Amino acid sequence: MIMKWPMAAIVVLLAAACAMLLRFPPTEYTFYPECPIHHFFGILCPGCGTTRALAALLHGHIAEALRFNALTTLLTPVALLWALLSYLLRRRLTQPPPAAIYTLLACALLFTVARNLPIVR
Repeated sequence: MIMKWPMAAIVVLLAAACAMLLRFPPTEYTFYPECPIHHFFGILCPGCGTTRALAALLHGHIAEALRFNALTTLLTPVALLWALLSYLLRRRLTQPPPAAIYTLLACALLFTVARNLPIVR
């Protein structure tokens, strides 16, 4: 079965991104961009640590990935499963239902607040 070119392009781009993260881990190379929110405001956004978390996941280091960005680590398998099922059932990627999008936004907001709370030790 021949894949449509947009889907093939997505697969090629994902494979290239994975290869880059495997070959050039963000913990060892400094050419990855710095988060502008963290740089200017000094707080961690919901995406801070995502690149390092994905690289750790690709290496099979789940605990390390959770430490870098728990939200990304927990949602990556869910997103991959949704994309796979969406494609297999409909032969194209579909948009998640609005309730799922709003739930994700609420989780990202709560995650951002929680990870920036000062913890007294």
